[in-house]
Amino acid sequence: MSSITVVVKHQGKKYDVEIDDTSTGEEFKYQLYSLTGVEPDRQKILVKGGQLKDDTDMSKLGLKPGQTMMMMGTPGVGGGAIVRPKEKVKFVEDMTEAEAAQQVGATPAGLVNLGNTCYLNATLQVLRSIPELQEALGKYDHSSNRSSAETAPIPQLDLTRQLKVLYKTMSETQDGMPPIAFLNALRTAYPQFSEKAKNGHGYAQQDAEEAWSQIISQLNQRLQLKEGTEEENARSVSFIKKFMAGEFASTLQCDDPAAKELGEEPTTSKDAFLKLNCHIDGHTNHLRDGIINGLTEKIEKKSELLDRDTTYTKTSKISRLPKYLTVHFVRFFWKREVQKKAKIMRKVTFPHELDAVEFCTDELRKALVPVRDKVREVRKDEEDIDRARKRRKLSNVADGDGGHVDAASKDKKDDKKDEQKPAATTSADGDVEMAEVYKTDAEFEAEKDASLLAAKKELHGLINPELGKDDGANQSGLYELRGVVTHQGASADSGHYTAYVKKTGPKDPKTGKVGEEDGNWWWFNDDKVSEVTPDKIDALAGGGESHSALILLYRAIPLPSAEGLME
Repeated sequence: MSSITVVVKHQGKKYDVEIDDTSTGEEFKYQLYSLTGVEPDRQKILVKGGQLKDDTDMSKLGLKPGQTMMMMGTPGVGGGAIVRPKEKVKFVEDMTEAEAAQQVGATPAGLVNLGNTCYLNATLQVLRSIPELQEALGKYDHSSNRSSAETAPIPQLDLTRQLKVLYKTMSETQDGMPPIAFLNALRTAYPQFSEKAKNGHGYAQQDAEEAWSQIISQLNQRLQLKEGTEEENARSVSFIKKFMAGEFASTLQCDDPAAKELGEEPTTSKDAFLKLNCHIDGHTNHLRDGIINGLTEKIEKKSELLDRDTTYTKTSKISRLPKYLTVHFVRFFWKREVQKKAKIMRKVTFPHELDAVEFCTDELRKALVPVRDKVREVRKDEEDIDRARKRRKLSNVADGDGGHVDAASKDKKDDKKDEQKPAATTSADGDVEMAEVYKTDAEFEAEKDASLLAAKKELHGLINPELGKDDGANQSGLYELRGVVTHQGASADSGHYTAYVKKTGPKDPKTGKVGEEDGNWWWFNDDKVSEVTPDKIDALAGGGESHSALILLYRAIPLPSAEGLME
């Protein structure tokens, strides 16, 4: 084993550094870190062929004793010095149960089955995935959230208050929680959930969609948000109306030609909706098919001109898309022969990202399409940059042999053709010599990032001004799947319900910034909670008595701010 000593120049100073012939670029950087205080990941050391990489074999660089090398870079925060942490380090073993539940990687709390209450547990877990709902519940005041003519319910029977208490308690533990108080309030408000089982033992199983609808109905009445300032006479608006309610523009037309001959004109109306129904028939294979089926319906009503009952066709288009869109698979129907809600087993696939533009009115489409198309363009740019970054990384690995690059590696550098430019220098005898100036990886990345940032700013500028004022609406027409309520079994009043909720990125408890998501999901099977991969969600399309999706919760995709930053 031999070694040589080289000279490293950094910010006007020279350092003699001994290099072992078995060392790597990473080890060399740590030597310089001890001398200069510049962290290895902030160092740029120029060698033949570009920058020194961590995995470069130093013996293959052809360095000579006394050779001068150039290093660039400055120490990070703290000047490279080791400093004592400002806050005392606290280990998980020393944390309270509530503190441990807030840590990155903590398992969310499950809900104990209190006897055929899986329908409720699954519903509550998916609703809990809405951060705006949790924030609004945190501000809910039992005594003040009512109209002047309304008498406040007893606190113990206030469904909204009980939901607030339940979610707060769940956020402070990783154990299973029995939702006793909330269940009692639900059964008092809606006695149907107090139905006893036919065998006389305990309570009967219920339909999760009915529980979802009744809870949403209560929140719509009770959970109010304040908008505007006091100077502007702040007004109250229902949380549900703002974030979870859409609007249909509907046309009702009589099917009987006789009515048209008598001059009966189609009527139009605006109708609010809290969920889209996916109607399933023999031709329904995908969520899109079922939603389109649900936007057209036949209605039996009396025609004033014909003076008799006749059939009307009601056609609806969406004129407002909410930030959170609920989709209900209409899988249960009343089967007279067996006197119960039977289940349609047909397999119906659904996407992780839903494009709802085609279900909208022409006016709303004009506002959404430019934003939607720009989103896809920006995504493609991000994918191209990521691919280029990976190619450069592979190319740099090839450069680690001292700058010799084979033909295959050269092909991978096509995206960096502009990175080297000829620069003229004049020698002592007056001859002009051509040298090569390389654009560093950092400079290349900076250019790409600047281009992407400009595209995101442009994307924000495309948002329709009226939609931009409505922060409870979808401004692109694109949704990402966030939660699924599933049912296993052959009928609504039997079987088992569970919930799937997409994991959020890790949240920094100090800054509140949320990191990148890993794509996995939490599976809530009552009080049993486990992590599953995305392919598990794809298997919930149905086709038998196994778990199939009953309720989907979609959230509008996030869009960049005016500064081009994502929330």
